[in-house]
Parts: sequence; structure tokens; C-alpha cells
Amino acid sequence: MSLDYTYIIWNKQKKRYDRWIALSMVLYLLLFFGLSFGLNPEMTAETVMIRAFGTLALLTLHVILLIGPLSRLNSRYLPLLYNRRHLGVSMFLAAFLHGGLSLFQFHALSEINPIWALFTSNQDYGSLLQFPFQVLGFFALIILFVMASTSHDFFLKNLSPRVWKALHMGVYLAYALIVLHVVLGAFQQEGQLLTTAALVFGFLLIALTHVSAAVKEGRIDRAKSRWNEEGWQRLCKPEEIEADRAKIFTVNQERIAVFRHDGGLSAVHNYCKHQGGPLGEGKIIDGCITCPWHGYQYLPGNGQSPPPFTEKLHTYQLKMIDGSVYIHPEPLAEGTAVDPLPIP
Repeated sequence: MSLDYTYIIWNKQKKRYDRWIALSMVLYLLLFFGLSFGLNPEMTAETVMIRAFGTLALLTLHVILLIGPLSRLNSRYLPLLYNRRHLGVSMFLAAFLHGGLSLFQFHALSEINPIWALFTSNQDYGSLLQFPFQVLGFFALIILFVMASTSHDFFLKNLSPRVWKALHMGVYLAYALIVLHVVLGAFQQEGQLLTTAALVFGFLLIALTHVSAAVKEGRIDRAKSRWNEEGWQRLCKPEEIEADRAKIFTVNQERIAVFRHDGGLSAVHNYCKHQGGPLGEGKIIDGCITCPWHGYQYLPGNGQSPPPFTEKLHTYQLKMIDGSVYIHPEPLAEGTAVDPLPIP
């Protein structure tokens, strides 16, 4: 967490992560260049560079789309999620180089403005197989540019987390445009069935991981609950919650995280105010609920971020009935202090 905006805060983990990104991209490009010239020595350097950066961007985009659901399925992937925005900016740079080189290679030598030529050189917009696929790539690049240029927390704070998150969900639209861009481009050339097969495999892999994560999340929402006559909802036995950890429950269609700490239980809204991270999948560190996504912290007793930070969460009342933990479904005002429920 940081109180003031800085251009980039590079801690030890981020530096290591960025070195791996740079090294992996360089190795991929070298391997692609070597294989391309080895198998097709007649290919021009410009063509190899266009394909190298294009495939690098597409491969990186698949990795980015897999990180989210994988981190929900297994916490070992959380370090990748923590630094995912760095990977996203790197992917945009590769896509930008691919698009820029393509624009120069195919349209810069014309007397027409290259951007205008991109939209008018092929006007078969009513055809499926002959559709101007370069236009699809252009709009995908615009979406990726918007996402990369607003990746800093300055925009997250000032746009609001919900608006920022909705804006960055545009990655799925960009992915669809890129898939069509590649498939339609490959259909207009010979011998590109391998590209199409690889795209189908990537799409199925992304779809499978997203569905698996959704099924796991759905189990929480479908969990049956008992209510007493006073309107309190039963959650679990206290021993079912690990020390300094939480369990997530659905109460009135809202996710609630119940943390066990210092011999007591506290309940807060599960939604982190930073990027909507699942607080219940985090743990208590230095007496604070710590979000597993980016390390934002809240005090379990009142749902407030420790000073000088100002983020606040809804808190909930808990009580013990016949050895089970019950929760009142109505949330208290954000930042309301609630005494932890003692564990017998």
C-alpha cells in the first residue's frame, strides 16, 4: 500500500517478476527468429518481426487471461496476479510493435494516410472469409492501449474501483477481436491451419479455467443456510475457521468473510476497496486483514484501513447459539466497530 502516488514502486518481488518477463520475451523472440529463418530462409526480416511480436502478444494475452481463474483455484498463482498489470503493459508493447510494423510494412509507402489506408484498402466488410481483419486488430490495439495507459492506481482511485474494473474487463472484447483478427488473417493465407488449431486450444483452455473457477465460487453461493426465528443466519462451527484465516459465506446475496483472530471472530464484507479482491482468501498479518491480491489491509474489529489510509468496509454482528456461529444479515455502516465474538 502507498499513501502517495508514485510513478512505479518496485519492491524486490516486482523487480524479480519484471526480470522474468523481460527474459522470457527476449528468449521467445530469439527462438522465433531462429526457427523462422531456419525453416524459411527466404522470409524477409520485416515479416519475421511482425509475426514474432504478434505471436508474443497473443501468447502473453493468453497467460494474462489464465492468471485470474488459476489464482482462484490455487493460491500459488497469487504472486502472478499481484504483478499482472506489469505483464499487461508488456503485452501491449509487443502488440503495439506488431501493429506499428504491420502498418509501416503494408501501408506506409502509399500516398494515402496509413490509418485511412488500413480501413479502405480492403472494403469487403460483408464477406466472412475476406473480411478486413486488420481493422479488427486496430480496434483491439486501441482497447489494449486504454487499459495499459490507465493501469496505475491513480486512475483506479479517481475513476472508482468499479468503473476501473469495468473498463479493464474490455480485455475480453480485445481478446475476441484478436482471435478473429488472427483467424481471418490465417484463412486468407495458405498453410495456417496450425495457427487456427493453436487458437482453438488456447480458447478452450481459457474457457475451462474460467468455468472451473466459477463452479468453485458457485459452491459458496449455493451453500444452504439455517435461520432462527430472530432472523440470524447460521454460518458454521467456530473450529471450522483456522486461526488468522477466514471462511467466506453468502448472506443476503453478499459475500461475507468471517476471520478468526486473537481468540475471537469478526465479520466484514468480502470485497476489497482496491480492486474487489476476495478478502476472505487472505489472512491476518500484523493484526490486519490483508487482501491476497495486492496487500491492502483492514482492521478486523471495525473494517477500517489503519491510519493514514481511509478505506472502510461494512461490518457485521455475530453471536453464538448452541455452539454455532450466527450472523445478523443486515450490514452495519462502513467502519462501524464491533467487538469480536469470543470463542469458548
